[in-house]
Amino acid sequence: MDSREIEKRRLTLDDLAHLDEETGVEFWYAREIQKLLGYTEWRNFEVAIDRAKASMNSSESPDEYHFVGVNKMIEIGKGGQRRVRDYMLTRYACYLIAMNGDPRKEEVAFAQSYFALQTRKQELIEERMVAISRIAARDGLVEAERVFSANMYERGVDGQGIARVRSKGDRALFGGHSTASMKKRLGIKGSTPVADHLPAVTIAAKQLATELTNHNIEERDLFGEGPITSEHVQNNQGVRDLLGRRGIKPEDLPPEEDVKKLRRKVEGDKKRLQKEARGFGRNIEG
Repeated sequence: MDSREIEKRRLTLDDLAHLDEETGVEFWYAREIQKLLGYTEWRNFEVAIDRAKASMNSSESPDEYHFVGVNKMIEIGKGGQRRVRDYMLTRYACYLIAMNGDPRKEEVAFAQSYFALQTRKQELIEERMVAISRIAARDGLVEAERVFSANMYERGVDGQGIARVRSKGDRALFGGHSTASMKKRLGIKGSTPVADHLPAVTIAAKQLATELTNHNIEERDLFGEGPITSEHVQNNQGVRDLLGRRGIKPEDLPPEEDVKKLRRKVEGDKKRLQKEARGFGRNIEG
């Protein structure tokens, strides 16, 4: 199979993809991709679908989400119509069908590689989006805390005082737990900041409390360690109360992967996706 044929098949499968408007899930109709997966007879393709469903049922994923049975009307001779059975297949369902096919067929070999790559890409994309969201939250907190420190310094709070204000704010957010206590609870060693291991919701909570303090420092023209500490503690307690009404205790949430490692992973995944995409055609041709 040369590169032009590979590109033609890829574009065809791309064009046949549909998008469920309610869920945003990409899917393919079985009858539309039947021949592209190497099956000329529908009855044989249904056997492959059943094998793929059985394969999925042996795992923890329910097949009814990935193999949705539907009825469609098709044209028959002399303008008539007939109702036939079809399936809405997710990308993963298509992959399983291809994996249960005969790889000696060019169509099956192509489908295996195509859907395997697309499934892997989707998994990486979803993981990267979660990671990027947490990294962005951490960066937002860093900027808010930078402004907070500058505000305090300009209003008569020295370096040690700045550390005390921030520590007391954290105690209010974490139900009385100090920075050292939170490090111990989360298993954080060395000088790594606690925030680097916090889940996104807690990072967002810390940022909100800090932004509120920054706003009120200027709005109320607060000056000195005492008034700023009182304001910051109140804001952190308020955010804690808000989380508590939703059943969340920040100090009880499990730690997340170090944000610095996440940054390296996100960059590595980007390079890996690019490499897999470049190697896709070569793998088919081989």
